[in-house]
Amino acid sequence: MIYNRTDLGSGIGFTSIIDSKFKTCSLAVYFLTELSAETAAVNNLAASILTVSSSRYRTFAALSEKLSELYGAGLSSTTRKKGNAQALCVKASWLGNKYALDGEDTGGEMRELIRDCLFAPNAENGEFDADSFAIVKKDLLDNISSEFNDKRTYALIQAAKTAYRGEPSAISSYGTREAAVAATASDAYRAYKELIRTAQIEIYYVSPEKDDSFAEMFRESFAEVERAPKSVNIRSHSPLKQEIERVSEEFDVNQCKAVMTFKTDSDDRYALKMLSIIYGEMPFSKLFLNVREKLGLCYYCSSSSVSVKGAFFVDIGVERSNIETARAEIIAQLDEIRSGNISDEEINSSIMALDNAVMQIGDTPSSYIGWYFDCFCDKDFITPEEHFRRFAGVTRERIVQAARSLNLDSIYLMLSKEVQAQ
Repeated sequence: MIYNRTDLGSGIGFTSIIDSKFKTCSLAVYFLTELSAETAAVNNLAASILTVSSSRYRTFAALSEKLSELYGAGLSSTTRKKGNAQALCVKASWLGNKYALDGEDTGGEMRELIRDCLFAPNAENGEFDADSFAIVKKDLLDNISSEFNDKRTYALIQAAKTAYRGEPSAISSYGTREAAVAATASDAYRAYKELIRTAQIEIYYVSPEKDDSFAEMFRESFAEVERAPKSVNIRSHSPLKQEIERVSEEFDVNQCKAVMTFKTDSDDRYALKMLSIIYGEMPFSKLFLNVREKLGLCYYCSSSSVSVKGAFFVDIGVERSNIETARAEIIAQLDEIRSGNISDEEINSSIMALDNAVMQIGDTPSSYIGWYFDCFCDKDFITPEEHFRRFAGVTRERIVQAARSLNLDSIYLMLSKEVQAQ
């Protein structure tokens, strides 16, 4: 594997990863901008519409037909949160030239197709094409609805809103339903122009062979854009509330959800990740073995660490009558770690789990892209092997200190409606 990152100027980075074992090429263009309730939804619409049509392929059907001709090439968009930032991504994949029939230049055709989609979108008179806009608006509203329909996801989202209240990271990466409904095709076009002009942009190209033409295409295309990139604050620890906040909602559900959010002032993300694995991420973790299996207090119980926010979440599915008992036992298991009750087996099993995860980086083009994008966000460009060595160097004492640094910030409860006595 050959890795190289080039600065194209004006807040634009281009990373190429060459690995001969692949038969396909992948491209990901990330637009990083600060999360805002006013712009999150319309930014989604702006990025998504770039993958539905272009000035050359003016309908979704025409663009899809062209992609099918290119051996089933793909073009899509995603959005996610990274700390206080909204990361909007336009992704493409296609068959490498050496595997195409009759010497077809699939890479060249995809390069021009991507150029059109990103820099010559299907827009006239300051607004996107109405039919293309209707497609992406429906998709966005469906995605917002799906967050509510998956009750575990909804509980975690509400817990984050509570924990990060007043911070950009409290906002969903999709934005609000109200903002999505109100957005127009002209709003989305203005958002597109603003993203092209001001977003931090990171581009990732994974290919089985070296090809400088994509970097050159982006260099030339962005040279015609008057860029004024704005810095984005990704890593920002969320302040601990002065008093533990408890928020609850009642729904017609059989299984209650509870999410406990802890916060830390520790920057030892490797120890915090090891702590999370030992505490609640795996079948050998303390929460699974004790709270779920031994005591039978919940249906599931797991933890996760969000190092960019200095936050730590524990979420459970639980009967309403068991919530307080489960909460007390969750704290008790954390106290076990704070007291140094960590076995060599737990540490070794955690390291093996991390080794397995690291070994999978590079199995697919998307795993390379995800790895190096996270490196950019962390401002720490290291190999997966170095990443694993840092985990392997975490001591029991560092895990204990990480556990002692956690303080309970807030609790979100999704409660089943209580039946009223007749």
